[in-house]
Amino acid sequence: MLKNVKNLGKLLTDVAKRIPDEPGLIVGDREYSWRELNRRVDAVATAFRDKLGLKKGDKLVVHSRNNLQIFESAWVAFKMGIVWAPTNVRMTPHEAAYIASSSGAVAMIYEAGAEAHADAAKAASPALKHIIAIGKPREGEFSFDDLANAVTDAFDEAEVEYEDGMWFFYTSGTTGHPKAGTLTHGQMAFVITNHLADLMPGITHKSRSLVVAPLSHGAGIHAVINAARGAANILPASDRFDAEDAWRLIEKHKVDNMFTVPTIVKMLVEHESVDRYDHSSLKFVIYAGAPMYRADQKYALKKLGKVLVQYYGLGEVTGNITVLPPSLHFEEDTPEARVGTCGYARTGIDIAILNPAGEKLKPFETGEICVRGPAVMEGYYNNPSANEKAFKGGWFHTGDLGHLDEQGFLFITGRESDMYISGGSNVYPREIEEALLLHASVSEVAVLGVPDPKWGESGVAVIVCKPGCSVTNEELLAFIGERIAKYKWPRYFVYWETMPKSGYGKIVKKQIRGILEEQGTLNV
Repeated sequence: MLKNVKNLGKLLTDVAKRIPDEPGLIVGDREYSWRELNRRVDAVATAFRDKLGLKKGDKLVVHSRNNLQIFESAWVAFKMGIVWAPTNVRMTPHEAAYIASSSGAVAMIYEAGAEAHADAAKAASPALKHIIAIGKPREGEFSFDDLANAVTDAFDEAEVEYEDGMWFFYTSGTTGHPKAGTLTHGQMAFVITNHLADLMPGITHKSRSLVVAPLSHGAGIHAVINAARGAANILPASDRFDAEDAWRLIEKHKVDNMFTVPTIVKMLVEHESVDRYDHSSLKFVIYAGAPMYRADQKYALKKLGKVLVQYYGLGEVTGNITVLPPSLHFEEDTPEARVGTCGYARTGIDIAILNPAGEKLKPFETGEICVRGPAVMEGYYNNPSANEKAFKGGWFHTGDLGHLDEQGFLFITGRESDMYISGGSNVYPREIEEALLLHASVSEVAVLGVPDPKWGESGVAVIVCKPGCSVTNEELLAFIGERIAKYKWPRYFVYWETMPKSGYGKIVKKQIRGILEEQGTLNV
């Protein structure tokens, strides 16, 4: 059986040959043609091979905000057959060091201002030999742009097989440590095709995509998909979200597709500038990462028309579980609207609702949402216990709870784990609890997700202090600031004398949630 597949880095090579002078990336007022992007990528790939000795199968960690270089770094990795391992740029140096160490990375690219992240990664990772700076390099480091600007021949893409890794898509785990979902060249070929068929049918090299989320995760997937069609990706000049600037760019470039999360959609349509710019070019405003409140969905439809596309998907399934296309978004709460659904199964994807015994449940019966199909990752890198749990019975187990209706539309009703989604990012309470428990005054802690009108959900931390001790919110936030990224911080703290426990001495979060509800804390 033939296992060799197309190296997906060749997508950039192909489009650079086909439409070399068309824009591939627009950053502020600067346009980079496909020819220029491909030349720079080939130069860096050549330098990585010849100067740094990087080879197929190596791991490359990248810690950077959205910019030209992080976009190019992905294609460098893909072409070389090495694994691209981008971090969440909001991570602390300690968290970034864990990713560098656990991935076995031999090289790291970092953006100016993140020197502490590079230093922490190098200190924690014996395998990490090469540091490449976006900006002025320090002693012993390389400059990404110096490498990119070198004159070189075209780079020949590495030969790859279906299961060869190309991207470590990091997702948090209930243990608190991120897990590297391995996306492969063969699997991602399906993902690209599926996105083009189910989410953005008909986009061409004349299409334009506005990037308003980190390229390290879901937005990066969408950037690759647009590149496959030769459609230019547009990065705002500032990394801070600005609703008016987004609408200005949409009007200027006639943007027809964008990927975001419900929180950003809400901010965009509620900003007064939405009515001052022409956004009639929009065809696909794709949102995922968290449920959207029905009131927000209605308002967005009122402002934008039938351009919303919802999908439900995890990083481990590369976003490919369900789709709710524009035609199935309705302003009125009719039966046809199926209020609360996240759509039907994506092309080539199978969804089942299973009970704890692994048996399929009937329509409207609630169980764990499980999926299978070509979009599912190869597995968690170097994590056999997590793989054993996730792939039981031939299905990928999402950990989310829900049901299917008789027509196959999926409704998410809860989460098997304590994980909650804040502003489109997964937050796992145990990681926060472990950090808070390191404080000398804290005896017990429980973190739960509660509704938040702006972020969808936020964390509330219930704290029991040690006898004779006390602590303030400010002290706790300052304490965890070096350990936990800010987006994971609890927004609310509650102080109790005791914590409810089961007969086995375990803290019972269901009881805690009930008490918080009685006290009105869930409505803060």
